[in-house]
Amino acid sequence: MKKFVDKLIIGVYTPIMKHAKTTIAKRRSDIVQNCTCFNLRKAARAVTQLFDEILKPSGLHATQFTLLAAISSKDDATITELSRALIMDRTTLTRNLNPLQKNGWVEVTPGADKRTRTLSLTRSGKKVLRQAMVYWRLAQSKVVKALGKSNWEELLDNLEFTVKKLNPY
Repeated sequence: MKKFVDKLIIGVYTPIMKHAKTTIAKRRSDIVQNCTCFNLRKAARAVTQLFDEILKPSGLHATQFTLLAAISSKDDATITELSRALIMDRTTLTRNLNPLQKNGWVEVTPGADKRTRTLSLTRSGKKVLRQAMVYWRLAQSKVVKALGKSNWEELLDNLEFTVKKLNPY
């Protein structure tokens, strides 16, 4: 009789438990599919991988190229100014700058008030950036072509809007 009852209970509860597990898994799947952070990071990884691959002959990763370009766009930017412009905390920025400094591409010097440090590209940093621009243009044109110019422009507008609305600085 006990075996019969156990089978009956298992037969009754198993479909319910399976349904509950399926429902929970579906909710998790829906959360992932609709998560803004997940989807933005996934898109960023896809773009970064494309740029990394195309930039490979230059010896730079997309993140390194971006830092060199950002530094070159403003003479003697402080680490704080650059971290705010990139929406990156100072510790992460400093860690990402280290290889650029070791390669002799970026110079960090004391700022005007001794509490700040300013960033500038060295001669070799400017050269590496100039050489990498050829590959960057190729990667950029691939993205524009893949998305279509109007979709790409709309994407940039939406990203700019998002940063303006959510930027903590």
